[in-house]
Amino acid sequence: MKTKKVFIAFATIGIFAMTSCETPQVEDTKVEMPEVVEEVLVTVAKPNIVGVAVGNENFSTLVAAVKAAGLVETLSSEGPFTVFAPTNDAFSKLPEGTITSLLLPENKAALTSILTYHVVAGKFDATAVVEAIKVNEGSFEVATVQGGTLTLSLDGANVMLKDEKGNVSQVVIADVAASNGVIHAINTVVMPK
Repeated sequence: MKTKKVFIAFATIGIFAMTSCETPQVEDTKVEMPEVVEEVLVTVAKPNIVGVAVGNENFSTLVAAVKAAGLVETLSSEGPFTVFAPTNDAFSKLPEGTITSLLLPENKAALTSILTYHVVAGKFDATAVVEAIKVNEGSFEVATVQGGTLTLSLDGANVMLKDEKGNVSQVVIADVAASNGVIHAINTVVMPK
C-alpha cells in the first residue's frame, strides 16, 4: 500500500513539473505611457532652475538671495528662462557687507531688481548666444526680466556680459540644463542702473 502511495505522489509531482515547464504563449503588446506620467518622469530626471541651484554648492549665496527676494516660485515656474547665475565667488567680489544688507527684508525690492537683472525670458543655450553675438557684428543686447539690458560679446571663446553700469562678467560654466530653462554661471554680479 505504501508503494502505491509513493508511486502516486511521484507521478503527481512529475505531472506538475511537466506542466510548469511549458512556456505560455503571450501576445507581443505595447503599452502606451500616458503623457502625464512622461512629464513627471522628465521633471524628476531634470530639476528646475531653483532645484539645480540648490543642488550645487557654488550657488548657495544665490539660493539664499532668491529665497530672501521671494523668487523661488517664479524661477520654479514653467518659463523658459535663461539665468546668468553668479557663483559664490562672484558674490564675494561685492563690497563687504553688501550681501548681508541686501538680504534684509527692507532691501527686498533692491535685491529683486538685481536678481531679475540676471534673468532673460526664453531658453538660450551657449550656441544660440554665440550665434546671436556673431550675427550682430560682435555684440548683442538682451532684455532682462528686470527691464534693463545686458550686452553680450565674445572675448576669444568666452562669452562676456556688460551691465548698464559698465561692469563686465564672464560666463565660466555654460549650458547647465534645467527643466524650465538653462543656467550659465558667471564670475561677477552684474548690476542694473
